[in-house]
Amino acid sequence: MPTVDPAVLVLEDGRRFPGRAWGARGRTFGEAVFTTGMTGYQETLTDPSYAGQIVVMTAPHVGNTGMNDEDPESRRIWVSGYAAHAPSRVASNHRSQRTLDSDLERDGIVSISGIDTRAVTRHLRDKGAMRSGIFSGADAALDAEEQLALVRESLEMSGRNLSAEVSTAETYTVPARGERIGSVAILDLGIKAATINALAGRGFDVHVVPESTTIEALYALEPSAVFYSNGPGDPEASEHHIGLLREVLNRRTPFFGICFGNQLLGRALGFDTYKLPFGHRGINQPVVDLRSGRIGITAHNHGFAVDAPRGGPVETPAGYGRAEVTHVDLNDDVVEGIACLDLPAFSVQYHPEAAAGPHDADALFDRFRDMVIAERDRGEAAAIAVEQTPTNGAS
Repeated sequence: MPTVDPAVLVLEDGRRFPGRAWGARGRTFGEAVFTTGMTGYQETLTDPSYAGQIVVMTAPHVGNTGMNDEDPESRRIWVSGYAAHAPSRVASNHRSQRTLDSDLERDGIVSISGIDTRAVTRHLRDKGAMRSGIFSGADAALDAEEQLALVRESLEMSGRNLSAEVSTAETYTVPARGERIGSVAILDLGIKAATINALAGRGFDVHVVPESTTIEALYALEPSAVFYSNGPGDPEASEHHIGLLREVLNRRTPFFGICFGNQLLGRALGFDTYKLPFGHRGINQPVVDLRSGRIGITAHNHGFAVDAPRGGPVETPAGYGRAEVTHVDLNDDVVEGIACLDLPAFSVQYHPEAAAGPHDADALFDRFRDMVIAERDRGEAAAIAVEQTPTNGAS
């Protein structure tokens, strides 16, 4: 039988979970989090929002459908490390081109299998997400105290700005499909391919711009609207993105943000954000629309949330008129959506573009499209009214 290399997952509170080496060998560090999705592991791995995190799969069997070149959400695997109970020994699907193990090894993702993921999940639910490390191969033989010291020396997620690590280096454009209604500039904070496809499919020329872009460069594209994507890191550490968004709001450009974009809209409006104990990650989060009462099952991947008052419209602390919380999570009452009432801007904390499902929130892209059209029509009507207004001295 082939030799099985040892591995161990070490949490910063000293808890250890032994297992088998998987993917690349060596050591890696990141915030340990768990995700509850039963499907879509390829989308999870290639979601840039998971940068800086060691992802623990609660689903026991992973890798059974293999990997392909059609489903990735970005150019590579972004997780810092990966943990699962029982990776499939074979990939069995007509779309499969490679095994999960081979892609983890190709992208240098140090991973661990054979661990009790139920115990890890229960521990993180009780104690909260925390720094961690995977040590495999030769590094698994390091002294336990040395391993723990290395974990405790690693970076915490709070205060980290990871956008520059995952963003595009240069602007690129994806043309609209079907009837063109305008263009949207997406600030790439960790964009997923499904988001670009959803907007292009609704008639937008999609300009994806680097996270470091300036307001001048942004408006040189003459966008009909601006979109902030999902992404990793602490929103409090993203002052540039918050300042840029305030300029967008000042110009009354239609705005839509998802996930990290929701947190940045909250901070731009003057609300605070805070770190959740263990976050929301998976594809089964129940969210209620407070205006309609409709409940949707939604996809999430966030460890921070907006601290905004529920119960109806409030004046925004930063002076952008009124805003209200539109959605909350039914599991823990976390804010899941914000809408400005005096500006064309709204955001949600979850992922309406979730390629692996569910698709309950897909209509949010239609809402955005309708908002852009309405704002365009309002502007055209205002311009016509100005042209028709008599000047002084007219008979």
